Amino acid sequence: MTEPSSLDDTALRDAPATDAPVYLDHAATAPLIAAARAAMVEGMTHWANPSSPHAAGRAARAALERARGQVAAAYGWRHETLFTSGASESLAIALGRAVAGRRVVSAVEHDAALRAAGAAEVLPVDPLGRVDPARIGDVAGAVVAVQWCNSETGVRQPIAAIAAAVHARGGILLVDAAQMPASDELTAHADLVALSAHKRGGPPGIGVLLVRDLAVLHPSGGQERGYRPGTENLPGALGYAAALAEPEPDHGELRARLDDLIRRSGGEVVGAAAERHPAIGSYRMPGVAAAAQLIRFDLDRIAVSAGSACASGSLKPSHVLRAMGWSEEAAREVVRVSFGRATTAAEVERFAAAWRAVARTRRFAA
Repeated sequence: MTEPSSLDDTALRDAPATDAPVYLDHAATAPLIAAARAAMVEGMTHWANPSSPHAAGRAARAALERARGQVAAAYGWRHETLFTSGASESLAIALGRAVAGRRVVSAVEHDAALRAAGAAEVLPVDPLGRVDPARIGDVAGAVVAVQWCNSETGVRQPIAAIAAAVHARGGILLVDAAQMPASDELTAHADLVALSAHKRGGPPGIGVLLVRDLAVLHPSGGQERGYRPGTENLPGALGYAAALAEPEPDHGELRARLDDLIRRSGGEVVGAAAERHPAIGSYRMPGVAAAAQLIRFDLDRIAVSAGSACASGSLKPSHVLRAMGWSEEAAREVVRVSFGRATTAAEVERFAAAWRAVARTRRFAA
């Protein structure tokens, strides 16, 4: 992979003229990596139902359990690991079948969590989009859902402090970590964790729910320890495990340089003062609607997004930005850029040049 290089004005002016597509929407989904594809093909070649009692079924079961162990080990998890169809289903199981009688969600949760939580109590956030652990009140007998890294802004929550506050008040912490790389930080803090393979270079249609204690969930019967019915997705599980085995680069320098360029081009970096995911940046171009920006970038064959992919087709302003105190007008002027394993400095230069071109058009029109 090409190592990220620093971005200066000369590089941006001289950004390579090319029609090659630039994909900067990895927070929506990351391309399937070669190792994951090969593992899936192997799983399909030797396919049998892992719940069947015959020899082929037992072999499939053994492969599934190896993949389960590999996924758990990648996250440093020593408790239960349930395969699901993705983070949305993991959130639905955790919030829909928890034995706890209450649901509490932060105001900046992903739409999937908000849908699953129903009429939940809401934790406010500060102007940077962070939950203040000191403002977590009585959550006894509640499942408290917090997205560790916001999928729109990249802002990271102080998850250790939040976990301490939730546990001290008798609550159960559900962490949406779909955007986070594999980390053993989860071991010490979370009770339930929702994860998704396709954010990590694995296949779509597979994810996991990490569970510290199965007693916090009502079983449904069927497969996955009796907590999720349906034939197990062995090829998907193998692909997920293979994807997690390949480390991801740290794009902190690349995003920091892009942040700087956006500021110097008259833009605003969302959540700039907060700790953020090194591969996710959210930017406002004052006076230009995000929809218009996306059209211009798409014409330049650059893929970015506005808000989360699950809600980007909506005309409503981001509930995340609104919860952070942004006006509706300003919230409609924000786009998200997210990097992946193969993102290069040259691709970021292409985006930066396109951003400047759109910003100049807005200034001339004014």
